[in-house]
Amino acid sequence: MRDTTYAIIGGSSGIGLALATALVERGDRVVIGGRSTERLDAAVRQLGDGAIGRPVDTTDRASVAGFFAGTEGLSGLFISAASYRTGAFRDGDPETSEALFAAKFWSQYWTLFAALRHLRGDAGIVLMSGAASARPIGAPAYAACNAAVEGLTRGLAIELAPIRVNCLSPGTTDSELWRSRPNEQRETAYDHWRRLCVVQRPAHVEEQAHAALFLLDNGNMTGSTLFCDGGYTFA
Repeated sequence: MRDTTYAIIGGSSGIGLALATALVERGDRVVIGGRSTERLDAAVRQLGDGAIGRPVDTTDRASVAGFFAGTEGLSGLFISAASYRTGAFRDGDPETSEALFAAKFWSQYWTLFAALRHLRGDAGIVLMSGAASARPIGAPAYAACNAAVEGLTRGLAIELAPIRVNCLSPGTTDSELWRSRPNEQRETAYDHWRRLCVVQRPAHVEEQAHAALFLLDNGNMTGSTLFCDGGYTFA
């Protein structure tokens, strides 16, 4: 096993778990975080001896600080966990505007802040936005939030150098999140996505994880946003 440890927020399912799997399989260690201790325990059993699971609520700064406590020399950090609602501007609903930013923007901001002193000087950071930043189709606060994460990425890449900071911007991805929704709702969304993107299908979580791994590893990438969206943003 290599002397490299990565922290993955949202590592108990979806893209985070797929990334953790890829890292462990190549000999790295991972510390994965999530809200559900049951899911964390299941993920650690799946990943094996190279993984540690710790509960974390990314909207609670004390919880985030506790997640990183005692963990030093991290080679990288990936943040994918977020739970939020989207909605129309005309609804005037704080849950789909202000609370959305709290869940997706500020949670990543303060998670990286808490992680900073636990990172190696050459660490790689990957934040997560979404393709709506470049091609919104409604839910303007959601588009703005994703764009804000990408702007934060560029600013942090300058201030934190030589630590590298990049952003993964996925499109619709066939993950546990979508599979837990009613079949009709999921298939309607997938059919809509097929018409909007060039590859005419949702991404697989392994494809998103591969993109995140590239951003973690490539020493010449910083301040960039990688759109793993099947060509949605230019179609």
